[in-house]
Amino acid sequence: QVQLLESGGGLVQAGGSLRLSCAASGRTSSVFTMGWFRQAPGKEREFVGEIVWSGDSTYHADSVKGRFTISRDKAKNTVYLQMNSLKPEETAVYYCAAGRSRSQVRLGEVTFWGQGTQVTVSS
Repeated sequence: QVQLLESGGGLVQAGGSLRLSCAASGRTSSVFTMGWFRQAPGKEREFVGEIVWSGDSTYHADSVKGRFTISRDKAKNTVYLQMNSLKPEETAVYYCAAGRSRSQVRLGEVTFWGQGTQVTVSS
């Protein structure tokens, strides 16, 4: 099992920045990719960003390219999501996700989910 614990959410004004963190624990050696999703009230969960744990390959949703950056610190077993130029419509619960064995979390191949952290962007 892998446990994921998100932190860093909060309230920010439009145009502001936040950095989310996701600390992984447990059998992290089984993790292949990690990523972030978000779910706004009344909407489906959507992909935000993905990173390959053993390398540096990243993938970002078109809606956040140029504003959000996913990164990881292998020594700390932590993945980050730096979010800049936030918009009110990006208010959502942000979830950390992990997949095993050549999974691609951006395609929904998620084995583990975190509990989520609330991000609220005020206008």
